Amino acid sequence: MEYLLILGVLVALELVYFKIADKFNIIDKPNERSSHTGITRRGGGVIFLFGIWTYEILSGFSYPWFALGTTLIGIVSFIDDVKSLPEKLRLVFQFIAMMLMICQLGILGTLPWWVILVTLIVSVGILNAYNFMDGINGITGGYSLAVLLPLIYLNDKLRFVDMQLLYVVLLSVLVFCFFNFRTRAKCFAGDVGSITIALTLIFILGKLMFTTRDFSYIIFLGVYGVDAVLTIVHRIMLHENLGKAHRKHAYQLMANELHKPHIVVSAFYMLLQLAISAGLIFLDINQYLYAALVVLLLCVAYVAFIRRNYHLHEAYLKSKA
Repeated sequence: MEYLLILGVLVALELVYFKIADKFNIIDKPNERSSHTGITRRGGGVIFLFGIWTYEILSGFSYPWFALGTTLIGIVSFIDDVKSLPEKLRLVFQFIAMMLMICQLGILGTLPWWVILVTLIVSVGILNAYNFMDGINGITGGYSLAVLLPLIYLNDKLRFVDMQLLYVVLLSVLVFCFFNFRTRAKCFAGDVGSITIALTLIFILGKLMFTTRDFSYIIFLGVYGVDAVLTIVHRIMLHENLGKAHRKHAYQLMANELHKPHIVVSAFYMLLQLAISAGLIFLDINQYLYAALVVLLLCVAYVAFIRRNYHLHEAYLKSKA
């Protein structure tokens, strides 16, 4: 009953936000870089931040530093959704938020300084990679579900984080998916959504990895990670400005150039990540070896797909020149 009430509250909060977005014209207008064609509300992913606040209130502020960092970066990201902020300013707040998250992980003073530094840099990198992976209906919400479900399964056995946090985050993702994981989305996540859920997943994964001292669990972000990193490498090879919007991710080519339905592409990414995570959990194999093999196969698949289909994107760019 408690979670049904929380679900009702989250749905109500999302609907209230829709009213605010409509009134203040917080919308996403498509352009030649977009993967959608209609004007849609931006910032619907603020529901993830509402979920964190709801959990913290109910739990008596169990993870205050994490909540503070999430709130800080969530507010900055929402402002950026409404009015673009300088990239350097956003990066400063991202490092501050991640430092607060590291404080919450409880590893300060217990691990060498260089481990903390590497954790900070890698976490900010993952945060931005997750933020890059957006733009088609269902991709952020569906993939977040694919990460959360294995974490919930493992937490039932290992208890590395408060289960209520996982359940409330899951409910917020389900609410967002209801409005976004559809042919005609009612809202997009916006930076506030993708950044907030990314930080949340990084925190929960961090709790798992530092509790078990098993860092192979990073493969729970493997599909997004390979796509994001190799797309960045590709754009560097093309001498592009990495700060500018684009539609060169593999899933964007599937949706735009190959004309696959958004929800089909998002479901594919979601199910692929679920299968990979299930393999790590259930297969009787060295987990680090498994993770390395998965990354290798994903890289080969990505390169083969781009080599086969990127010419379609080049033709699209020429048609818009």
